[in-house]
Amino acid sequence: MTAAPSPLLVAEGVTRRFGARGLFTRARPVQAVTDVWLSLGRGETVGLVGESGSGKSTLGRMLLGLLPPSEGQVWFDGVDLARATPAERRALRRRMQIVFQDPHSSLDPRRTIGAQIADGPTIHALVPPAERRARVEGLLGQVGLAPSHADRYPHEFSGGQRQRIGIARALATNPEFLVADEPVSALDVSVQAQVLALLADLRSRFGLALLFISHDLAVVRSLCDRVVVLYLGRVMESGPVAQVLEAPRHPYTQALLSAAPSLEASRRRTRILLQGDPPSPSAPPSGCVFRTRCPVAMPACAETVPALVDGVACLRVG
Repeated sequence: MTAAPSPLLVAEGVTRRFGARGLFTRARPVQAVTDVWLSLGRGETVGLVGESGSGKSTLGRMLLGLLPPSEGQVWFDGVDLARATPAERRALRRRMQIVFQDPHSSLDPRRTIGAQIADGPTIHALVPPAERRARVEGLLGQVGLAPSHADRYPHEFSGGQRQRIGIARALATNPEFLVADEPVSALDVSVQAQVLALLADLRSRFGLALLFISHDLAVVRSLCDRVVVLYLGRVMESGPVAQVLEAPRHPYTQALLSAAPSLEASRRRTRILLQGDPPSPSAPPSGCVFRTRCPVAMPACAETVPALVDGVACLRVG
């Protein structure tokens, strides 16, 4: 019997706190991510969903090694990112890339897109200088742009084209792991579909492991293999997309899905209205962090932090 392949990336109990200071107050920590366990297989796509401020982008940056966890560990292909040597870190940087949410601000307006796409192969010495132009033109072709576009500047492109440029730049180092941080949220609906189709094609063609950060559950349903639902930095529910999005068990996941529009009658749900706004991450509620907005909270929810059991962190379900 053949053993299952080991995950490419593993996060073990990662927590991230930021210091915060008010004008007349002492410093107090802001708990952005708390005790998250997550793995990502080679060629797998995991969706990370939740409201704004739930810690999605912070977690994504920890998985890339751009932010060190306050607690816990992140392993990439067996290497602990926090303890990696400079040589290991440099090698890992080539294998991990990110596509940012805003395709405009993520590009340098003073440099041609060809020069920016060539940065990765140049820094990591992936191709000889004489072959860099061909490498850039090939990448532009892979994302649906013309080779002649290499000599143009970012302001000469539409939002969708700029996002394609960002994807080409991320692919330039032949990465194995890609974080796509809300990559289509700033684009028109018709352009969103094109960029998502491109990501799906590239993932399949190159076997990329993809962490797809989004608040759009319809997109996650169409693109991802598994989904992780965050609320105030904690995992509320996780599992295969079909299981979580078709039959959600956590009250927060149920509320998110009830608010998602759908043209299919079978997927329309009675709207679950959550009361108030999410609590401040600098003063999270005791027990279950979702209890202050949960429509089915009970007294025990204020006393016990629910463990993630069978993919759900809820006392009622567990």
